Amino acid sequence: MTSDSNSNPTAGERISNVEAGVSSSVLNEDQVLSLLKISDINANTLAEVARNPATLKRRKVMRALVSHPRTPRHISIPLLRRMFTFDLMQVTLTPAVAADIKRAAEEQILLRSESLSLGEKISLARRGPGRVAAVLLNEDDAKIVSVALDNARLLEASVVRAIMKPDAAQLLCEIVSGHPKWSQRREVQIALLRSEKTPLECAKQLAVHFSPEFLREIVPEGRRSELVTDFE
Repeated sequence: MTSDSNSNPTAGERISNVEAGVSSSVLNEDQVLSLLKISDINANTLAEVARNPATLKRRKVMRALVSHPRTPRHISIPLLRRMFTFDLMQVTLTPAVAADIKRAAEEQILLRSESLSLGEKISLARRGPGRVAAVLLNEDDAKIVSVALDNARLLEASVVRAIMKPDAAQLLCEIVSGHPKWSQRREVQIALLRSEKTPLECAKQLAVHFSPEFLREIVPEGRRSELVTDFE
């Protein structure tokens, strides 16, 4: 039986051919993206992609390069600073991306948070990672706070920390007090009762879930008589 190997290159040869095209800038976006889907591509080729200014003008290419597990950290982390905010968000939500890369992407988002538009903040509050949603709880816009509280990635511990911050806004405590999910969580209820920023009427509704003895321990002295007396 004759072999047709000369006319049908092996998978390794096909990869080599595509890799060779990177440095010569002859590859189009789809070819580069196909290359970046190869799990065992070598780091030198990934570095070659990163050095090619033509390929890095493509958002999908940059995101794929940063997300590739074999891209060296000294290449991927600096690239994060050049990425659009919502591309950074996609990096943080991609399961295969390493934890340190996700965290660095989150840091870049947080560094930009003050300069983002209302619409961008709402989108991040709704779809972004839990750490970003937690920071957006500090916003003074009720829409942003409400959407962030509905983020499925937001952790209870983050909500508690936000409430207990010395500079926590009354707006946050008021919205959390009426939230169908968070207002039912015991640790969140305790945080709201500990905070003097929680509107008194909201605190009274929460106080019925706890004994007078426990309330005396957690409620600030200034409003203790108003919340404890009725239950003695």
